[in-house]
Amino acid sequence: MKDYLVKATAYNGLVRAYATSTTNMVNEACKRQDTWPTASAALGRTITITGMMGCMLKGNDTITAKVEGDGPIGAIIADANASGDVRGYVLHPHVDFPSNPNKKLDVQRAVGKNGTLTVVKDQGLKDNFSGQVPIVSGEISEDFTYYFATSEQVPTAVASGVIVDTDYSIMSAGGFIIQLMPDASEEVIIAIEKKINNFPSISSLIRDEKSPEAILELLFEDAQLRILETIPINFECQCSHDRMLRAIKGLGEDEIKAMIEEDHGADARCHFCNEVYKVSEEELRSLLK
Repeated sequence: MKDYLVKATAYNGLVRAYATSTTNMVNEACKRQDTWPTASAALGRTITITGMMGCMLKGNDTITAKVEGDGPIGAIIADANASGDVRGYVLHPHVDFPSNPNKKLDVQRAVGKNGTLTVVKDQGLKDNFSGQVPIVSGEISEDFTYYFATSEQVPTAVASGVIVDTDYSIMSAGGFIIQLMPDASEEVIIAIEKKINNFPSISSLIRDEKSPEAILELLFEDAQLRILETIPINFECQCSHDRMLRAIKGLGEDEIKAMIEEDHGADARCHFCNEVYKVSEEELRSLLK
């Protein structure tokens, strides 16, 4: 199944809905980061949700999310844009634990229960929008649900899931976001809560070849579901040789001189995709000029 996102409404526009399949994107990110299974689940959930939030934006707007708990995985950082380009990395990728009592990967233990979730939106304005909330569970989806309710004050249900195969590849990954409009009635709210509470795991549905449209149809049967748009979702890094040169230039004259004198060049690695850019001594000298 290809990775893509579906935008929709239900209940005559009283509900906004997003559903996505992200198996290939998550697999690419985890392969580049060399993540172990529990780290893969944490990273996969984070970039899946961030990708959906990116598709809520317009034009050249971008979003960055940072999950920073007190668990051994350290920080998880992801960013995305309105075109469905997503990337992310985890500070400590070699983290894995036995399954939790629910027989699922113990993401909560890897992330930790104390820390913050920070979301920054660059919408081309003078100041970026920034919101920060405490981590409430470390399960990622619940933490983003709390972020929407607290920071953006939009009643939202967030779900994301990742199944890791025995060879550490990603068997399935995906998610959905459901948001209530201000005029949503108590009847609509109760119906959605009941449906979500009894809904199968999103990763199992993706594993069973359920498309994002089919997932929304299961969520909103007989609820005036209307598909608005589909957007391809991809792992896409914006790094380049020129960007690395600009980053090195920002280190300052003393640091660049040390690179020239000690190493006669530099190797610069992108955190997101692990691509290595070789910078020659001549290029370093040109930065000093």
